[in-house]
Amino acid sequence: MSLTKHRKTQLKIVAEAALEPRLLAELRRHQIQAWTLYEVRGGFPEGERAGDWEGDRSIELRVTCDAAVADAIAETVLQRFAPHYSVLVSFTEVEVLRANLY
Repeated sequence: MSLTKHRKTQLKIVAEAALEPRLLAELRRHQIQAWTLYEVRGGFPEGERAGDWEGDRSIELRVTCDAAVADAIAETVLQRFAPHYSVLVSFTEVEVLRANLY
């Protein structure tokens, strides 16, 4: 059996948890159907975020989509949020099955 694979881009955004509603709104604006969100701890250039209290929490948001959509989301995140919040953005090229889900 040969699997049909489709190239997509996985966009990963690590940011302050306060941005969660705004990041999810941005995904909806781009008609993203599926995403994954984690609470994470780690260090930023601004310092470590241990997540000990609400204002110190960080999240990791992952979405797999077409490269152009990932670029558009990342551009908005960098323009609107990065100047005021700790935000890291990365891209990974991935292959998926069932491309209609992305």
